[in-house]
Amino acid sequence: MTGSEILDVGREAIWLTIAMSAPAMIVGLVVGLIIGLLQALTQIQEMTLVFVPKILAIFAALLIFLPLMGVMLGDFMTSTLARVASG
Repeated sequence: MTGSEILDVGREAIWLTIAMSAPAMIVGLVVGLIIGLLQALTQIQEMTLVFVPKILAIFAALLIFLPLMGVMLGDFMTSTLARVASG
């Protein structure tokens, strides 16, 4: 493999990492925003109130998106191994 191919694999790995972490991060962001708005509306300023719903929502998102993440990671590994074997 040449240097440019190695850089391509690295770039694809970074994009794969972003794509795999995006669903959990977006769910955490939305849940945090909703709970923050509810705290502002009700004036309940409990710091620990945010953590349990966020953890449960991120866990549910990981369970839902795990098959998609597995397919994405499997495709990346297959293409990387094909590149290594061909060159």
